[in-house]
Amino acid sequence: MQTPPTLFPASPTFEHYINLFQNLNFDIYLMNTLIIVFFSMGGLLLNTMAGYGFGKFKFKGKEFWFAVVLITMMIPGQVTMIPTYLILNEAGLTNTMTGIVLPGLIVAFNIFLIRQFMVTIPDDLIEAARLDGAGELYIFFKLIIPLTKPILAVQIILTFIGSWNSFIWPLIIASDQSLYTLSVGLALLQDQHVTNYGLQMAGSTFMVVPILIVFILFQKYIVDGFNVSGIK
Repeated sequence: MQTPPTLFPASPTFEHYINLFQNLNFDIYLMNTLIIVFFSMGGLLLNTMAGYGFGKFKFKGKEFWFAVVLITMMIPGQVTMIPTYLILNEAGLTNTMTGIVLPGLIVAFNIFLIRQFMVTIPDDLIEAARLDGAGELYIFFKLIIPLTKPILAVQIILTFIGSWNSFIWPLIIASDQSLYTLSVGLALLQDQHVTNYGLQMAGSTFMVVPILIVFILFQKYIVDGFNVSGIK
């Protein structure tokens, strides 16, 4: 805000970060966001199992159901929000953490991306494990998961970013501020403290830094994951 602008602040302070958590409920928003991230990572395991099933198992209607998965990718998320809300409302799950988490557990794009990777794994490798007496769960967790580290790293990043930045769905499904996420809290912060740029920048920084950390940790797998899965 200074003229001429300066690269470093004249008097740096952590006051705004402290204020976020002591007076503006950002600790509650953070806990809600971490819960969504945790269950989204659990959903990633379900997506991996589904992609493995489509890529390596033969069953009746396999191509049809995979086409259904692909078709759902063509439907904008905003179109399905109203019917999803109505279903959850009938089940009594509106304004609950379950209602926020449940629709995001299964993601069609994740299933598609993992399935593309699974078809690159030789069938002979899985058959050899079966001949050695390995069960299906053992094969999945001890053989398939280690082989899918590149694509799982991509999925972890995409899933983390999506769940960490979740905004529209928590805002729709939850009417209680105690269920809001960091993104919703940041939007409220901008509405209530329009002129307090220190608070706004502190909240924005707190939103961005974890994503940068996750990206740095997994960046070496990103290019390999996208190349091997056939996504250009």
